[in-house]
Amino acid sequence: MYNKILIAYDGSQSGRTALFECSYLATQSKAEIHLIAVVQPVPAAVLYEVVISEVPDATDETEHHRKLLEEGVQMLRERGFPAQGHLARGEPVEQISEHAKRLGADLIIVGHRRAKGWAERWWRGSIGATLMDSAPCSVLIAMTGGR
Repeated sequence: MYNKILIAYDGSQSGRTALFECSYLATQSKAEIHLIAVVQPVPAAVLYEVVISEVPDATDETEHHRKLLEEGVQMLRERGFPAQGHLARGEPVEQISEHAKRLGADLIIVGHRRAKGWAERWWRGSIGATLMDSAPCSVLIAMTGGR
């Protein structure tokens, strides 16, 4: 079925749902599991609009993502899966796709929380939907929240 699974993990409820979906699939297929956390750069437009003291420190952001990644890897290891974690910096869709190519992943799993309205969908965008266009393999979108 699947030999290598890459999970995009951000510590959110939808990210945890992706971990649980992966646990099921990995048990069935004995797949190798990799987690990736992506530190996004602060957009230049935001830097221009925001007072510099309000801009998050890149070191703090990297450390935050490193801790989330360690948490995700630990959760999988506690369930008996020898998972590996990877920290990347850049645009999430690009980083996830590139990492999946490098690993030779058969499946990418990403969590998704349903937006409550059109404004939230527009503002937030969808990594899962964009990822489907650039992924080198199948993409499973683990849904959280109902309508």
